[in-house]
Amino acid sequence: MHAEATTESPLASGADTVVVGLFEQEKVPHDLPGAPLGALVESGEARAEFKQLAVTHAEGRRFVLVGLGARQRFDAERARVAAALAHGRAREIATGTLCWELPHHVGDEVVAGIVEGTFLHAYRFDRYKDPPARDDRQVQRLVISAHHDVSDAVRRAAIVAAAQNRARDLGNTPANDLPPSALAAHAQQLAERHTLGAEILDEDTIRALAMGAFAAVAQGSAQDARLIRLDYEGPGAARAPLLALVGKAVTFDSGGISLKPGNSMEEMKFDMCGGAAVIEAMGALAELEAPVRVVGIIGATENLPSGTAIKPGDIVRALDGTTIEVNNTDAEGRLVLADCLTYARRQGGERIVDLATLTGGVVTALGSTYAGLMSNDEAWAQEVRRAGDASGELVWPLPLHDDYAELVRGRYARLSNRPEKREASAIAGAEFLHHFAGEVPWAHLDIAGTAFDVRRPYLDKGASGYGVRLLVELCRRLGERA
Repeated sequence: MHAEATTESPLASGADTVVVGLFEQEKVPHDLPGAPLGALVESGEARAEFKQLAVTHAEGRRFVLVGLGARQRFDAERARVAAALAHGRAREIATGTLCWELPHHVGDEVVAGIVEGTFLHAYRFDRYKDPPARDDRQVQRLVISAHHDVSDAVRRAAIVAAAQNRARDLGNTPANDLPPSALAAHAQQLAERHTLGAEILDEDTIRALAMGAFAAVAQGSAQDARLIRLDYEGPGAARAPLLALVGKAVTFDSGGISLKPGNSMEEMKFDMCGGAAVIEAMGALAELEAPVRVVGIIGATENLPSGTAIKPGDIVRALDGTTIEVNNTDAEGRLVLADCLTYARRQGGERIVDLATLTGGVVTALGSTYAGLMSNDEAWAQEVRRAGDASGELVWPLPLHDDYAELVRGRYARLSNRPEKREASAIAGAEFLHHFAGEVPWAHLDIAGTAFDVRRPYLDKGASGYGVRLLVELCRRLGERA
């Protein structure tokens, strides 16, 4: 889909369908054919309550009237929802060009929400359909008609939403077609398309660097692990603080010897969604020419049982020398991230954000609305939280505490990857990672509940691409202060 902005009337946009937003206790926009639309509102067929839809014909085109609710409550998230609903109706009536008449007195965040909601709702993952799925009803062009120039907001939102959809593609791709080597190849190709540096470390190099925790997870699979590094330096950012984005990318997680139950194991292809978000956020930053300096570090591996797999009770040594009892091979993500976090610090990361589908406990606590946020630095946590609020990818803080750190102390080694008690499992996982983040300001996002099958009108079942918008917004804010 192509997105563009215009300051001309929607009637001059060439659109076959125009979307008109209705606020409660406000009139139909005066610069559109008011009589037919006004009559629809007066009859009660079109209502301004949030999420109400009606369709009519006037001036040789179709109009979708969408209720936006009370103006004071209309924000970027409500714009995403309204745009998704309008796009759905537009598809039903075979729209080629869809034009939104932007409501008066709304900010760029609402513009972005409309673009994002449309792009995200338009997403389809049907490449494996046989014969290939064909949908002639797909909207090809989105136009935002406004009384002022919103072209930059439209362009930026389209870039970010497209990146989120690419992250969804990665998450939805089956593990047999996206082993670690294929994910690394995708990252390499993305780097070549944009102004990104790329370095791919194979499993032999991972072992040679003494990444014993990461390598231990990989040793059960016939597919070699990869450590993916992407570097971005925006215009004028040579002296900017280096932000490290770390992503867990377990391309399939069977649990290893501590085998998961068979029910829903097919969902374990989604265990790489944190890494997917980091990769595609890096591409978006390059396309946006964000004035920041960022390194993306993605640990990619499978976690499978075999005669060579790590066993419960084994002790491994991480990159920083820490010994770890592996008491549950299904708590593998923290082993991968342990070495990735140390690597991020050694590469000069001055602030770190990691994203990982780490624990089921965070799903129990927060569901699919918020990701869990745990941090060793309150100011940095607030930065990340504000970026989440602004992007619509919400995070909620959970505490770190010495008492929780005791849960991951090992009996025979420095740490254990499985807490002796089942309590506070999301926090215990973060405390394990805290050890490897050290004193660098670090924020851990447990995205196990938000990475797939999220209940939003603009997101379909499957990978959500969560994290791309948040990371890009975080970098935008950092760049503004540079």
